[in-house]
Amino acid sequence: MAFRQQGGPPAPAKQVQRLLSLLNEAGYADFRSARGPMGFTQRQGLGKFTLAEVEALIEQLEREDPEAENREVVAPASRTPRSRPSLRGASTDELIAELRSRGWTASRAE
Repeated sequence: MAFRQQGGPPAPAKQVQRLLSLLNEAGYADFRSARGPMGFTQRQGLGKFTLAEVEALIEQLEREDPEAENREVVAPASRTPRSRPSLRGASTDELIAELRSRGWTASRAE
């Protein structure tokens, strides 16, 4: 297997979200904070799991918490986008100013 390749099909986003919610209940903020204690690889610390990996981890975390099956699954609240103005139709100077406000270096090409 090549470097940084997964050993199987990627896990569906729904299962990755379920795993993240179980990790949150266990006291971890995200995959990266759970990396050491859970023994995740660097790839897993970034939230990249194979189907087999995510199923095994969900099963492990649910076994540790017997109340997990009795809980109602609640969909996560959708993120509201930042209230930034639309940049469609913006002038070059407005685009440069917006990029600079986001930490980019930008200048007008002559």
